[in-house]
Amino acid sequence: MKNRILQKPFRAALAALVFLPLIAVAAGNDGVAGNGSATATSRGAELSAAAARGQKLVADRSMGNCLACHTMKGSDVPSNVGPELTNMKARFPDPRQLYAIIYDEETRNPQTVMPPFGKNLILDPQQINDVIAFLYSE
Repeated sequence: MKNRILQKPFRAALAALVFLPLIAVAAGNDGVAGNGSATATSRGAELSAAAARGQKLVADRSMGNCLACHTMKGSDVPSNVGPELTNMKARFPDPRQLYAIIYDEETRNPQTVMPPFGKNLILDPQQINDVIAFLYSE
């Protein structure tokens, strides 16, 4: 019980460290002052690199394996276990909400069949953010 109590503050601190950069990128603010032209290019390259890593995780059977349960645009794998992973940025404008779902959907929905990817250490925080970057790029 004591370990469980100590884990909550640790998880909150870890989530804050992981989310702040992602939220800044999603909001278009990289925290660097200037005219924005150079930072916009590097931010776009960083986001597309994250999205490329996320795309690999989504299809990797030993990691995310999202296609086992979800249908996505451009995928030839039909599945109807989970909702379709399209239009995610419009459905989840706050990336923290999508992060929480991927990290541990059981918190929001105890009846879910979705594995808690973060809680069970299937994906680390950076990998979850990469998956979100990919889902938001679609």
